[in-house]
Amino acid sequence: MCSSSSPSARSRTGGRPRSAQADAAILEATRAALVELGWSKLTMGDVAGRAGVAKTTLYRRWASKNELVVDAVAVLFDELELPDRGSLMADIEGVVLQFAALLERPETKTALMAVIAESTRDEPLRERIRTSIVDRQKRLVLAGRRRAQARGELPANPASTTGTDDLIFDVIAGAVVHRALVSAEPVDTEWVQRFTALLLGGLGAAAQT
Repeated sequence: MCSSSSPSARSRTGGRPRSAQADAAILEATRAALVELGWSKLTMGDVAGRAGVAKTTLYRRWASKNELVVDAVAVLFDELELPDRGSLMADIEGVVLQFAALLERPETKTALMAVIAESTRDEPLRERIRTSIVDRQKRLVLAGRRRAQARGELPANPASTTGTDDLIFDVIAGAVVHRALVSAEPVDTEWVQRFTALLLGGLGAAAQT
């Protein structure tokens, strides 16, 4: 599992090691406050009170509410793992179902929608989302490709596949987020199977080019 992109353990604490337990409590309190209060009413002081820490403790770790909320979301996405279900198709279906289940959680849905909306007018926030959430989760695509190549399901390609891997990630993340959060349609087993078949059809065509 990837580590959090929040500041290093000593960077904002004057050389003293940070408490993982305190960090976890703060991030959990942030998600709970978002669900209850929404983005506009969420304050660092409210989070500090819920987490049982001093407000200065938050500012030693996160310079702003934006940074705090992104990290609170990022640790949820770090829970995603690529299951080994015996085939590329089954592996993709498994991780997509995990992703959909994560998006159904109120704390994920509220926090993700809030930071995306806020990032439309905040370029540093958009960059933090990209580095803390998007780039970190591309590990799943890379792991899936390597596993499929080892099984002989995809050709071993010595050429760079970074552009293709990015596109695969965009297609999967975009389709699932749109269906779950925009269209509010179920991401059930039937939909996931049809989506995966369509995706693999495209991968097969790309491998022949």
